[in-house]
Amino acid sequence: MIADPQCVVPDCTDPVELAAFYRSILGGTVKQPDPRWALSDAWATLHTASGVVLAFRRAADDRPPLRRDPARPQQFHLDFGVADLDRAEEQGLARGARSLDGGSDGRSWRIYADPAGHPFCLARH
Repeated sequence: MIADPQCVVPDCTDPVELAAFYRSILGGTVKQPDPRWALSDAWATLHTASGVVLAFRRAADDRPPLRRDPARPQQFHLDFGVADLDRAEEQGLARGARSLDGGSDGRSWRIYADPAGHPFCLARH
């Protein structure tokens, strides 16, 4: 092993807004002081209780991925474990997520987009 993951850094047009969205899903602290990252208007971090850190970087020309469009591929997505998939979906949609797969068809996971258009999945533990 040569490295440990420190954080995931998606681009977006509004870092503070996207950090607040993920805080509403995952909990944690937005813009927590951390010597590893400088905080500015162009960056917002989210430190979660599990130790996962998300850092959101302002990119004025950000173009979110389009699902199944090779011209704007997803490149990566985040997966989050939940105990109750139906309840998590309801809460996520209420906080600004958008369903990308039309809901449940008996699978143990569902696909969404955050307010900036990045894909993520909620998956039953």
